[in-house]
Amino acid sequence: MGSIDRRAREKAEVQEKILAAARELFIREGHEAVSMRKIAEAIEYTPPAIYTHFRDKADLIRALCRQDFGALSEAILRVSKVQDPVHRIIKIGQAYIRFAVEHPHHYKFMFMTPHPVDVEPDPESVAEKDDPERNGYAALRKAISDAMAAGHMAGEHRDAELVAQVFWAMVHGIASLEIAMGKDDWIDWRSLDKRSRLACESVLVGVLSAKAAENYRNSKERQS
Repeated sequence: MGSIDRRAREKAEVQEKILAAARELFIREGHEAVSMRKIAEAIEYTPPAIYTHFRDKADLIRALCRQDFGALSEAILRVSKVQDPVHRIIKIGQAYIRFAVEHPHHYKFMFMTPHPVDVEPDPESVAEKDDPERNGYAALRKAISDAMAAGHMAGEHRDAELVAQVFWAMVHGIASLEIAMGKDDWIDWRSLDKRSRLACESVLVGVLSAKAAENYRNSKERQS
């Protein structure tokens, strides 16, 4: 490996160390209470060393969002090629929950920690916002729009944004409960897989047309 490649790898490793420390501090203390100096102290670096990688805290937060939301989108996009839109929506919901429980610190930062409102998103994130090939939420919304176009949704459900947001709220509830209380034996928890599947199917079947709901149940029976 050449010296340039080695330096690039070392720089990436340091940046990852900085981002990991910042993520933990933001979750624990909130972004307003965390300074660049505090992040530097957490990894035993000097503040100037942090500034060689990130211009300021806003730049660091943008990088952290880009990394974490990008990883979630990748997990969703891996299952978003399923041809049948109804099954695709279920797969997206399960992929979302699986990502959350496999990366709880990332998920806490993204969806269980208030974000600063004064940090502008980077141009790349803005560009991919509505692209279902690059953005997880856009992929979910497209799957729902495809289901509507195919006549699978009940007639009163024509707002893809609304259905997507309700579905998202449901999977967030499953994920956040598992992260916060999944190890608590006060509740006789059923398996995460069973809870995830039942929740996704219940919400989705509730907005499907009677025929589409019946077809989905029949397809499940054939697979079992």
